[in-house]
Amino acid sequence: MNHTAVDEEVLRGVLDRWKAAVDAHEPQRVAAVFTADAIFQGLHPYTVGRQGVADYYESQPPGMTAAYRILETRRLADDLVLGYLSVDFSFTDRPTLTVNLGVLISQSPDGDRIIHYQVSRLS
Repeated sequence: MNHTAVDEEVLRGVLDRWKAAVDAHEPQRVAAVFTADAIFQGLHPYTVGRQGVADYYESQPPGMTAAYRILETRRLADDLVLGYLSVDFSFTDRPTLTVNLGVLISQSPDGDRIIHYQVSRLS
């Protein structure tokens, strides 16, 4: 794998907050992990901004949890970290859904947040 410990630490800092909010089924808290103008592509049509993120996670069933594994990282600029992950979304009433997730983390004095989020399913 080609990632540095620092970049992985940045990713984990943001993704651990995302996971905790997803697991707690707190859509507004999930949305707070994203920038105000984040591009978000879940398994539905894309949205821009925190409200679309909150709406997406509000539509997810209670009891859904996320477990992620970082596969690759890249430092694209001093304040941008790219992560490529495998995520298992577990449910109380159906099989686990495994997806690939690409995230771009923007680092700023106000805190690190997701500026781009894109899920894909490989058959």
